[in-house]
Amino acid sequence: MNAEVHPDIEEVLITAQEIEDKISGLAKLITEAYRDKDLLLVGVLKGAFVFMADLAREIQLPVEFDFMAVSSYGSSTKSSGVVRILKDLDYEITGRHVLLVEDIIDSGLTISYLLRYLEARGPESLEICSLFWKKGEQAVPLDVRYPGFEIPPVFVVGYGLDYAEKYRNLPYIGVLKPSAYDAEVP
Repeated sequence: MNAEVHPDIEEVLITAQEIEDKISGLAKLITEAYRDKDLLLVGVLKGAFVFMADLAREIQLPVEFDFMAVSSYGSSTKSSGVVRILKDLDYEITGRHVLLVEDIIDSGLTISYLLRYLEARGPESLEICSLFWKKGEQAVPLDVRYPGFEIPPVFVVGYGLDYAEKYRNLPYIGVLKPSAYDAEVP
């Protein structure tokens, strides 16, 4: 664990080293599965940018990147379930092998919406890689081909995950102290 833990963090759930090790393992699986295929990584902004950058550097294949930005949280600690696309893809995905790279899946509503949205564009394949997921919290069934860590149903920050756009730069996953968001004025 890192020597310094942010004062707003109640508990470190997953260390930077554990994250690094998991990404290395996921990248090996992805490298093997997509060998000799035209792979497009689609990151879901903003949360997945840290994970996608580290994952892409570990994948031993030529890959292309694209990004989508969606909103379902605002500055809340729970997904609203209403998905708004803020930035769509720049590239055509018809006939491509698309790997949707997500930071965290909790209710599954956002990723389920994105899967339907992207599937309508006719990719050759469409799979999910999520570094974190709150298994059992999903309101819809999901097949996460490349799952990272299963975490408890608590609000976490760090490694790209935020609360009100803060804490994304922490190198670990931590549980935010309630005082860090209870003090916020609605």
